[in-house]
Amino acid sequence: MSIPQSGGGPIEDFAQLAQMMQSGCKPKSEWRLGTEHEKFGYLKDTLAPLPYAGDRSISALFSGLERFGWAPVREGENTIGMTRAGANISLEPGGQFELSGAPLVSAGDQAAELKNHLDEVRAIADPLGIGFMGIGAAPIWQHDDMPVMPKGRYRLMTDYMGRVGTHGTQMMYRTCTVQVNLDYSSEADMVKKLRVALAL
Repeated sequence: MSIPQSGGGPIEDFAQLAQMMQSGCKPKSEWRLGTEHEKFGYLKDTLAPLPYAGDRSISALFSGLERFGWAPVREGENTIGMTRAGANISLEPGGQFELSGAPLVSAGDQAAELKNHLDEVRAIADPLGIGFMGIGAAPIWQHDDMPVMPKGRYRLMTDYMGRVGTHGTQMMYRTCTVQVNLDYSSEADMVKKLRVALAL
């Protein structure tokens, strides 16, 4: 989930929802796409999930990435993400490391951005014995194995998900995803893109 996040409060009726969607329409000349890529970090020697703190940790990765021009985003004393040139690196609840890319013109631009990100992360991670998996669900880790990131809203979400449904916390802590954000010119264009995306 990209950072920073903002919202205008709850949607209370259909007209308000329709207006919000209508306000997002753009001419084709202004279309951009943005991608979000999550991955699991792990310690290569133990295969344990990557902890938040310590010499071999998410915090160490964040510190190392500053040399590439990434600026830390903090919540209290903790770095919870980084930002650079319209892109963000953020953390999902179980430490999934996410690149929320900048709005770019083409899929080729997005691929180059992702490759650069992975090269930078590898330059910091390899000497620390840290690896990453781009995989949809944690293959061997149980829920209790997953680290908890120091973001206040994740404590609230964990409590809430534990009270409703049956798999919400598993989704939060043990899954990764790839997402794409697309611009649209009209409601019909948006619907067409959504249907194609769902079919894919």
